[in-house]
Amino acid sequence: MLTVVSDTHATESHRLRGRTLRAVRDAEMVVHAGDFVTETVLDAFVDEAATFRGVCGNNDDAGIRQRLPAARTVEYAGVRFAVTHTRRGGDTALTLFGRERDADAVIFGHSHRPGFDATGPLALLNPGSHAEPRGYRAAHAELTPEGDGLRGRLCTPDGDVFETFRIDPR
Repeated sequence: MLTVVSDTHATESHRLRGRTLRAVRDAEMVVHAGDFVTETVLDAFVDEAATFRGVCGNNDDAGIRQRLPAARTVEYAGVRFAVTHTRRGGDTALTLFGRERDADAVIFGHSHRPGFDATGPLALLNPGSHAEPRGYRAAHAELTPEGDGLRGRLCTPDGDVFETFRIDPR
């Protein structure tokens, strides 16, 4: 399983709980789309994950910005993801970012609004925030291999699945 989280906004711990904590611990790979805030929080994620890939966000300290790129490409089960915290220009900029990286989908954070959108030329996945939902549901994303692609779901830390989706290689 690939677990995707974002926007922790903490200074001392990963703030993982419930299903989100189990999903991070059980994942083959964890992707974090930025805004840890401090290196202590980044280190807490690295300690929990078997394989960890992250990007820095706009609220991350200098130590995190030195350790993590602002953008990266990640492959999981034959699906290629372009990962960033945010891109000025909304969905169009995110799509262009994904195309530049020859991605099948884009993972991003920043808005704290969990959602999956496959209506454009590239699928866009925002896992939301497991710790600072800011008026939205606290959430993370779980993706599991299915056929040639991935079956995905957005979940709350309490275990509710509130959206399902599929991502196929282009």
